[in-house]
Amino acid sequence: MIVVIDNHMTSSAKYADIVLPDCTTSEQSDFCMDGAAASMPYFIFASQVIKPRFECKPIYDIMSGVAKRMGVEQAFTEGRTQEEWLRWMYAETIKQNNDPDLPDYDTMRKQGIYKKQFDRPHVPYEDFRADPIANPLPTPSGKIEIYSEQLAVIAKEWTLGKDEKITPIAEYHSTFNGWDSKDREQFPLQLTGFHYKARAHSTYGNVDILKAAAPQELWMNPVDAAPRGIKNGDLVSVRSKQGEVNVRVKVTPRIMPHVTALGEGAWYSPNSKGVDQAGSINVLTTSRPSPLAKSNPSHTNLVEVKLVKSMGVA
Repeated sequence: MIVVIDNHMTSSAKYADIVLPDCTTSEQSDFCMDGAAASMPYFIFASQVIKPRFECKPIYDIMSGVAKRMGVEQAFTEGRTQEEWLRWMYAETIKQNNDPDLPDYDTMRKQGIYKKQFDRPHVPYEDFRADPIANPLPTPSGKIEIYSEQLAVIAKEWTLGKDEKITPIAEYHSTFNGWDSKDREQFPLQLTGFHYKARAHSTYGNVDILKAAAPQELWMNPVDAAPRGIKNGDLVSVRSKQGEVNVRVKVTPRIMPHVTALGEGAWYSPNSKGVDQAGSINVLTTSRPSPLAKSNPSHTNLVEVKLVKSMGVA
């Protein structure tokens, strides 16, 4: 059984057996975000604006209800409501922050945002630079490591494939789905993913006005487009060993020959044949993890691009 908790009908929610409607940020209070950019760190408290609509509930209340029915409510909630957890976490923040200017909880909630302005620029690793012995870095050696002994041990002890490399010092090695892969005979173009201006990852990927202003496009060099009969704006098929998407193409010399690029975060939308119509790069990427981080290697893909429908201009 697949259960999805969300406040939009996402691609995942469409596959769910049960969809539990979560509250939006407007329907509940929470700490929105914080950051320490440059010399002006900030903190934002997002207060509830409207009551939850229809049958929506905060995910905390949903999971507390599940915990209650499983007989572990006290262990899960520790006797606190969502509001009480916010107060507890803010109190812990004040304890750990050592900032005498941080307002109390009720004042912070009322003013919404707190900014701290320092009188001089931030210096990275300032304490370490002043006294490396007294202020070691959180590395095995306590220093800035160019050669990593830890990586050397991992490279020796881990079981790696013939096309996987982990090195203790930065080296170039071609990897699976690389330029010298045998799969290039069938899929001759590299495909890389990038952050797109119309979305924050997949957030806002369902906003029609943003999709109209900045449509999803596959970037492709004219050197590769011309022999395939592809012009700017055409609808193309992008296919890898993992799947296929249909998307408009942007023919431009701003990308290298034999390399294509597709913005990440588009919401998966397959047709009746299972071919994605939204340009979701997840359809094309491999599920094989990267050697070290064991993450999704979304920037190393091999694809072929073919014309589906001529709609472009020269």
